[in-house]
Amino acid sequence: MRWLAACSAETLGDALRSVAPELAGHPVTVPVATGSDPLWHKSSAVLGEEFVVKFAWSRPAALRLAREIKVLAALSRRPAVPFLPEVVVASTDPLLLITRRVPGASLFQVVDAIDRDRAGRQLARFLAALHDPSAGERVQAAVGQLDGAQLPPATAASLRERLTRWIRPKQRPTVMRWCDWVDAVLASRGPAVLVHGDLHGDNQVWDHDELRLVVDFETVGVAEPEYDLRAVPGPGMGPGVELLTAVMRHYRQATGRQLSSERVMAWHVRNALNDALWRSEAGIPLPDRRTPAEWVDDLAARFTALGIDPEPTPKTADRT
Repeated sequence: MRWLAACSAETLGDALRSVAPELAGHPVTVPVATGSDPLWHKSSAVLGEEFVVKFAWSRPAALRLAREIKVLAALSRRPAVPFLPEVVVASTDPLLLITRRVPGASLFQVVDAIDRDRAGRQLARFLAALHDPSAGERVQAAVGQLDGAQLPPATAASLRERLTRWIRPKQRPTVMRWCDWVDAVLASRGPAVLVHGDLHGDNQVWDHDELRLVVDFETVGVAEPEYDLRAVPGPGMGPGVELLTAVMRHYRQATGRQLSSERVMAWHVRNALNDALWRSEAGIPLPDRRTPAEWVDDLAARFTALGIDPEPTPKTADRT
């Protein structure tokens, strides 16, 4: 495996001429490299109007990209998982992943205009296929033993210690109670399946209310099915839960398995508050330009909409 020597138009051009000379003439703009952590020395760029190229310029980043290439190959074999990127070129020497570009918009951009039930049916179809044991078996055969989810959100302990300065004083007891509840709900483990691991709105491509593509499979791992739904309610999609409940309903119809709304919300609380925490500490605006306190308000509204009253020791944390 050989990765790029640097993040530059010259090195990327040389790599393209080596593995895909027919595409080397397409215009490409290489993003400006930022950050010092070699794990994140990777990027993607639009190649002409029809393709997207992913590349890396460090060993840690290259290992993740090489793993994603194997994952996509495994998931595309029958029974194929729907909504996968179409791989045009996959090379390890030099390391490049070129997929066909699909026009569309992020879920965040279209969520207010789509039919939530129709969208939920499509997301459930993707998740049902991804969570099927056969998908996990194919990926494990390709990449070896699968580890836990690659992007676990902050623990409840971290949220208790560090989030309070970013929210309203009157919200602090509520958030502390939520953290206790999250610990209780997630104290037991659910069944392990193959998960995407980072299924937020920007990793989905939609054409109005048609799901066209799910991208970024470098964080696949093993976790319970509810882990993949932790970003479905938002943030960035308002306080409602219509899309989440639609996904859960259609998932049950497709698989015969009932997902636990409590476990989804437990992961969702950790995910949303973790996002609010690290962005606030880094001085980075939240994606929807609102405040952590407003995100807490949204979480409270979602609990109410789902009929969940989070207590430190919930009466039921398992699937029913």
